[in-house]
Amino acid sequence: MENINFCSYCGNKLPESAVVCPRCGSSLPNLKVITSNKNKIVAALLAIFLGTIGIHKFYLGKPFQGLFYILLCWTFIPSVISFIEGIIYLLMSDENFYRKYG
Repeated sequence: MENINFCSYCGNKLPESAVVCPRCGSSLPNLKVITSNKNKIVAALLAIFLGTIGIHKFYLGKPFQGLFYILLCWTFIPSVISFIEGIIYLLMSDENFYRKYG
């Protein structure tokens, strides 16, 4: 499980040992800690390379969507959608990813 610290004022990702935010200077009590066992790089790679059968959806805890991808994999529509989702995961900020999927 991974602990990610974010500044509650500016949203900057902080190292665990940070006492103040290097971007805005806010102190440690103003930090939000998000705990997640999901990794956005893993999710993106699964979506790009195995998204046709919905593996990334199972990884992210959405098994019904994963089953939907499996049922439609013969149409290649899930291939296109999952490739786009993989790019979106890569471009999404860490805080938004962990908030949505963590």
